[in-house]
Amino acid sequence: MNDRQLAIVVNNENTGVTIIETIDAIKKAGFQHVFIQWYNEDWTYSQEEQLKYIRENNLNVIFAHLGYQNINDIWLESEIGDRLVERYKDDIKICGENKIPMVIMHLTSKKIAPPYNEKGLKRLQKIADYAQCLGVNVAFENTKIKGYLDYVIDNIDNDNVGICLDSGHYHVHFDDDFNFAKFKGRIFAVHLHDNDKSDDLHLIPFDGTLDWDDLVKKLKDSNYSGPITMEQCYRYQYLETGIDNFMKKSYEVGKKLQKMFKN
Repeated sequence: MNDRQLAIVVNNENTGVTIIETIDAIKKAGFQHVFIQWYNEDWTYSQEEQLKYIRENNLNVIFAHLGYQNINDIWLESEIGDRLVERYKDDIKICGENKIPMVIMHLTSKKIAPPYNEKGLKRLQKIADYAQCLGVNVAFENTKIKGYLDYVIDNIDNDNVGICLDSGHYHVHFDDDFNFAKFKGRIFAVHLHDNDKSDDLHLIPFDGTLDWDDLVKKLKDSNYSGPITMEQCYRYQYLETGIDNFMKKSYEVGKKLQKMFKN
């Protein structure tokens, strides 16, 4: 069995460095694959400029993480909820045109959200159908509240729709309790990072308290066959080492995870 692709986030929340310096450090560390944050934020370097620089450095974009501003309104009778559908369709169209094969979406934000309901489901179905027409996969992420993933996956049966398993959320918000059997064969993507259960810290794997042997086994048992995708953030204790060393360590840990998935 060949090694899985190893990818890392191009993280706009990295502290004290530009996104260009982040991309340079990613390339220097040895990564060949990344995912991009497509948040429509007023960043110094726009998401389009970031994508251009990523491609100039011959880095492959495996997916785009779409923004989640006002995502709770997807479940409400509101004009904002209706406009969200068009915003996501626009983002997916741009990703499709740029040959980005998958997008990641949240279903909620914060710790409290409106109950999941048929109105929100119909909006998400429109988004999923539009993405399917463009050949783009959609993976919904486990965030802070249980039940939403189950509801959406139970009711949207498009072949292009699955989930993105975020290990940090799984650990701190779900207390390592997740129905892997239910989502067997539906895990399209992962966000791999660590924490100590105090907060969603986005640490490099093995720097927190998550049981990586157990999680890797569960992902393999769930037929997850995609890339090893890391979503750590350069901040906190890592600032003492510098961005290049941070990415070098991330790459080394990624290679360790590659071996664990291969065994």
